[in-house]
Amino acid sequence: MCQALSQTQSRLQMAELVGDFIAGLDPAEAVIAARFTVGRAVAQGDESRLNISGRAIWKIVAEMTGAADQGGEIFAAATDFGEAIEIAMRLRADAPAPTLTIAEVDRRLNAIAAIEGPKSRARKLAALRELIEIATSLEAKYLAKILIREMRHGVSEGMMLEAIAKMASKPVAEIRRLHMLEGDLGRVVGILRGAPQPAPAAGPSATARPLKPMLAHPVANVAEAFAALGPDLALEHKLDGARVQIHCLRAGAQIFSRRLNEITPSLPEVAAAVAPLLERGAIFDGEVIATDAAGRPLAFQELMRRFRRIREVARLQAEQPVRLYLFDLLGLDGALLIDHPYRERFERMSELAAGAGLELVGRIVPASLADAKRFFEAAVEAGHEGVMAKALASHYTPGVRGRGWLKIKRAKTLDLVIVAAEWGYGRRHGWLSNYHLAARDERTGDFAEVGKTFKGLTDEQFRDLTERLLALKTGEMAGIVAVRPEVIVEVAYNDIQRSPQYDEGMALRFARIVAIRDDKSAAEADTIETMRREFERQLVRPR
Repeated sequence: MCQALSQTQSRLQMAELVGDFIAGLDPAEAVIAARFTVGRAVAQGDESRLNISGRAIWKIVAEMTGAADQGGEIFAAATDFGEAIEIAMRLRADAPAPTLTIAEVDRRLNAIAAIEGPKSRARKLAALRELIEIATSLEAKYLAKILIREMRHGVSEGMMLEAIAKMASKPVAEIRRLHMLEGDLGRVVGILRGAPQPAPAAGPSATARPLKPMLAHPVANVAEAFAALGPDLALEHKLDGARVQIHCLRAGAQIFSRRLNEITPSLPEVAAAVAPLLERGAIFDGEVIATDAAGRPLAFQELMRRFRRIREVARLQAEQPVRLYLFDLLGLDGALLIDHPYRERFERMSELAAGAGLELVGRIVPASLADAKRFFEAAVEAGHEGVMAKALASHYTPGVRGRGWLKIKRAKTLDLVIVAAEWGYGRRHGWLSNYHLAARDERTGDFAEVGKTFKGLTDEQFRDLTERLLALKTGEMAGIVAVRPEVIVEVAYNDIQRSPQYDEGMALRFARIVAIRDDKSAAEADTIETMRREFERQLVRPR
């Protein structure tokens, strides 16, 4: 089916092909196939438990097939990562017969996700190798694509919902609504096909089903937000933290990350803070930030010391406190409020928060554009990422980038040198992309990598940069082309975070290229010291 999709251009034909395929499977297989087709190896919320990278897949395949020495040629010839795996798997002397079923692959992937405890990483990879060993080259291709979530056949979650609607002969709007509430394509198919639902687990974890977070469109400035939303809007601080969804249940609070992974054990103080509201069944959308001993906010990377940690939590609580800010109320007293206007949701949340001693995000309803601009400048001066603009009449649309929410962020840029690039996949096949970015070391004149990105360029710029970088090529290995450090790019980023991946211990977060600086030489690139000063400046933000 995926092979046929890759040869189909029509959106309507794709939806019909997928819908017919899922309809022809038994209900249990249809649940799995819906996830696999869009590149979800396991149910929504379990991805972090699987934790398999493309690098790990390639290492296993290269060891199995002896393809390590041919990696550069294989990746240059392949249109995507999956095809590179397929090409490598063809090098095996003995190819197995096709025996894998959808159900068997699902069983094995869930077994890998369930591996925990001592040496769990090694045991996960050993189990993955056992699966790859019994796969044909074509099966390995799509297994790799599913695991790294790069199917590249054109079927997005949105198109899958259209296919499910065709399968069920129901309006697409009805299917989208069901997906908003269920949060997982497999569960949607299971409900429509009457597939057996998983038995409830013991304890509170079975009683909460997180909603996908509502998303926001970016705009350049506050004036653009006013033009899009009109004057009936509110502005909120856009905090440099981690989004959390909190479900208050009689059995206790449950906390979920923006990817719907449960993180309650990592944040016991947040669960304790909402304890007064357990009987009300409140569902909050909020942000958790890291703070120092004096309560001052710290940068995002400090918060990551706490997330998903389940060991030594008491010690980490003392070493790295966190602070909760609420900005939306999604449910109360057993009823969802997502179809109520934001104005009403915030008012009801304010009443609850005041009674329970909970903090709300900084917010104003500006009387004028001038008021809004002053609020934005004050937010940036206080060290926040920017502001959110929200229409007072907007509904909460889980998983949707609704036009009722806009984000306005401050811009930060560095001039960095491209020191390597990787052959691209899909639309970028045949071009060098995913550029390795480096800052200059003032002491030695060398360049140290601080991040990678393929974002921000046009097709024409990809083509031009490919020609320029190939002329600067100094070597190639496993699809990565090393180049002389001569091309400077201006790179925008959200912040600088700690990273053991790079020698300098720092990496750019959400890097994207905003300009190719042909007017600058490598000697004019920003330095490691400049980055370090910015990193240290953002660690403790002013109030």
